[in-house]
Amino acid sequence: MIEEKIKQIAQDAKAASRKMGGINTKIKNDALLKMADDLIANTDELVKANSKDLEFAKQKGLTSAMQERLMLNKERIEKMADSLREVVLLTDPVSEIVKMWRLPNGLQVGKIRTPIGVIGIIYESRPNVTVDAASLCLKSGNAVVLRGGSESIHSNIALAKVLTKTAKESGLPEKALQLVDITDRSAVHELLKMDEYIDLIIPRGGHALIRTVVENSSIPVIKHDKGLCHVYIDSKADLKMGEEIAFNAKTQRPSVCNAMETLLVHKDVAEKFLPSMISRFIKAGVEIRGCAKTKKIAGDIKEASTDDWDTEYLDLILSIKVVESLDAAIDHITLYGSMLSEAIVTTDYNRSWKFLREVDASAVYVNASTRFTDGNEFGLGAEMGISTQKLHCRGPMGLEELTSTKYIIFGDGQIKK
Repeated sequence: MIEEKIKQIAQDAKAASRKMGGINTKIKNDALLKMADDLIANTDELVKANSKDLEFAKQKGLTSAMQERLMLNKERIEKMADSLREVVLLTDPVSEIVKMWRLPNGLQVGKIRTPIGVIGIIYESRPNVTVDAASLCLKSGNAVVLRGGSESIHSNIALAKVLTKTAKESGLPEKALQLVDITDRSAVHELLKMDEYIDLIIPRGGHALIRTVVENSSIPVIKHDKGLCHVYIDSKADLKMGEEIAFNAKTQRPSVCNAMETLLVHKDVAEKFLPSMISRFIKAGVEIRGCAKTKKIAGDIKEASTDDWDTEYLDLILSIKVVESLDAAIDHITLYGSMLSEAIVTTDYNRSWKFLREVDASAVYVNASTRFTDGNEFGLGAEMGISTQKLHCRGPMGLEELTSTKYIIFGDGQIKK
């Protein structure tokens, strides 16, 4: 039964994708604008549905960080609507000519952007992914199949009901946007077998979900692995700036993937920098776990274990390590980082460029918080996720990243000799 339903969803999406590639920009934009208005108009119903998920989350004993990700309120629904409107303002990438050249035989050869086709999104917790994924896939001419987690099922069903109704009324193919409302995990495994109909899978969630998708999918996967981010305070850092950046990177929203999990501090500035920095963190409710040198400077804090350097807390917990040099900081990031976001605070131009060149991550910062790694913050409107791999895209995924290219050739009778 589940297999048959998933197959039907996938087949319908494939049929809709063939029509989506030819939908003009105005129809897509008008649909997204109406979706934004309809989300606002249905705020009470959406919050009511979300309350069921929040109650389930409490009963299930989900962490406060997970509950925070799950929660919908008037402000967050307004932000969802705003993100839809921002996507409308972005240039439609479909049919954009990437390049064009003429061959000696007179043929004109070019490359244009085309929709990928059908994109499957498998995600956990955050209901806003339902809206972000829908907006980006539809604007880039793709059909989308959404499968959220059981913890957010009522929220996702309510959101999808609004979006699909509006999409149909606005002239988009009826099955261009579909939600898999089956909470049984077998639905995910069935979805991952549908390589005949689905062109790409994008998982968003915890490490266990990512690994399950990567290991079981017969469809190409763009993964967003865990976000274990570092901020390195160099010996030539502006320490006041460093304190502000580190505090923001950890505390502004600790439950998200681009929050700092480990603070690295050069030994030459550790005694000057750490006492006030740690005091500020503790006042903000952050639990500190430090290396032996950090404990010697800070006193009564927990000692960090090897596991701490490899842990994405997604909470008000921070590991701190004093390092011997910039090279030692880069080595630590190379060993434990997740290739998502890394930052250096320094006034030294050469050191900043060494960090930029040698740190392997989708976003590398000089004198700025890791919290900016986000499609919205990068001017992409919304984001599909943050790719931590290198093919076919890397970093926050916007409209262009949801397209492929094809060659177009213009001739005037040329034949191969």
